[in-house]
Amino acid sequence: MTADLLILCAAGMLVTTYLIVGQTALFTAIRLYGVQSVLLGVVATTMGVADARHELFLTAGLTVALKGALIPWFLIRVIDRIGIHREIEPYLNVPTSLLSCLGLTVVGYRVSAGFPEVGDGVNHHLIGVALSMVLIGLFLMMTRRKAITQILALLTVENAVFLVAVGVTSGMPLVVELGISFDVILAVLVLGILVYRIVDRFDSMDVSRLSRLKG
Repeated sequence: MTADLLILCAAGMLVTTYLIVGQTALFTAIRLYGVQSVLLGVVATTMGVADARHELFLTAGLTVALKGALIPWFLIRVIDRIGIHREIEPYLNVPTSLLSCLGLTVVGYRVSAGFPEVGDGVNHHLIGVALSMVLIGLFLMMTRRKAITQILALLTVENAVFLVAVGVTSGMPLVVELGISFDVILAVLVLGILVYRIVDRFDSMDVSRLSRLKG
């Protein structure tokens, strides 16, 4: 039952990543990231119950509160205030991006099969999903113009790393998890300020326009 729930949540996280890639509406993409983070919180809770690791309950609570609610709320406020709600001109169109992500998922699962200690059980699926999410997140950073979408890609990569840390390894010390959570919040705040500055200077969130800056 525990293994099935973990695999289901991991699959849900991968599906939300695909949906983020397929979205041009920034509001929807941010909400999908929130759903992805809630599923990560469910993974942490499940591992806490299964392995009697009570510190994971705090991890799950922080994940849901910060990444499932606070960060999406902040990003929605940012794009609502600047008034740019859609990813209009990605470097690759949506169908091509989704096909590319399918190939990256195959690569992620193939690489995960190369770890001798993984086996064919739940760890194989968790690592396969995490590697796929990392690759898709990096792909999203390279193929999207809007700064908000690139922030979501970075946060997706962070969720993937956290999935492995919580679901596969013995976990991180609580102080490290708190430090990472603080760093993520600080990074989002700084990136949010950067988005304001880009829009103020160029009337656009297109990060490619930064190349026009002269020293």
